Amino acid sequence: MNEKIAPFLEGFATERFQRDLIQWFEREQRELPWRKETDPYKIWVSEVMLQQTKVDTVIPYFQQFMEQFPTLEALADADEEKVLKAWEGLGYYSRVRNLHAAVKEVKERYGGKVPDNVEHFSKLKGVGPYTTGAVLSIAYGIPEPAVDGNVMRVLSRIFLVWEDIAKAKTRTLFEAIVRAIIARDHPSYFNQALMELGALICVPRKPACLLCPVRSHCRAFHEGVQEQLPVKTKKAKGKEVDIVAAVVVDEKGRVLIHKRDSDGLLANLWEFPNCEVVSENRRQQLESFFLERYGVSVTLQFPFAALQHVFSHLVWNIVAYYGTIVGDVSETDRLKLVSEEELQQYAFPVSHQRLWEEYQKKATDEDKTVRRIVCE
Repeated sequence: MNEKIAPFLEGFATERFQRDLIQWFEREQRELPWRKETDPYKIWVSEVMLQQTKVDTVIPYFQQFMEQFPTLEALADADEEKVLKAWEGLGYYSRVRNLHAAVKEVKERYGGKVPDNVEHFSKLKGVGPYTTGAVLSIAYGIPEPAVDGNVMRVLSRIFLVWEDIAKAKTRTLFEAIVRAIIARDHPSYFNQALMELGALICVPRKPACLLCPVRSHCRAFHEGVQEQLPVKTKKAKGKEVDIVAAVVVDEKGRVLIHKRDSDGLLANLWEFPNCEVVSENRRQQLESFFLERYGVSVTLQFPFAALQHVFSHLVWNIVAYYGTIVGDVSETDRLKLVSEEELQQYAFPVSHQRLWEEYQKKATDEDKTVRRIVCE
């Protein structure tokens, strides 16, 4: 046994814990669309969607995604634009770009069959230890640990682990613990049960200990410190950036949109032209930006929206203007004039979806000045 985990497992009733946990899961598990699947591709998609996203949010996305891309080959052959559009609103778009690249590799290298071993599957783009453990245990019954935030919270309480879960070495510790206690004859239910326990019972604040099926195994509960665990250092506050944007239309009512760079934040998503604020006169700065960056002359009116969008490491404070295009626009693959109907075909980040909603809402007012937002 690993020397680092030996103290935690001393006196721990592993077989009874497995039985209590799995029997609870068999009784209480939620009916989720991906739990009806044995197709490793569909299980893989669900696990990627569930990373950093709530189950209730994922359900309709998963169902719609499967309608569009029912097989691994369908996703591998799909145009990136359609894939991003199907993911629109889920956020963390690098997830789906990595997934798209990985299924292409599976099609080319493994004949369309998701690898059933750790070495091959873990080397696919975007596949980390958690995804490896989740997909291989659920789809193939391989006893590989799947340690996410829910699982670390559960195990930190059960084993009274005071290590900071924000540190990589603590995740490694929990992976070693799971390798030692996983039910080798039922790894799928064991891993899913730990996740489910963290989602429904062993929640971050005020865990429902009296309903917990493994309460008798929980050292934190017996010492009355369950609400003090897990230990997690707080992230530094994200950098705030002021952004000025505009929804501008030509004489035909078409809207100008721009495609972001192919790498970096929100890569290859479409947006309304915008730039970081560096001048006190934001309107003038943005008009100059249109001309210098796109060769487009615009006249901006008043702001119609001011909103904040929070990323994990960054905060955008966005002010958006109405505007009209003066003269012609030279369209490219990354700069287009589209009708409102055509706009629906393009994938936008959530922040720019919100801008469009505000634009539509206020563009229908008979007197826009009544709803003017004073942002200057």
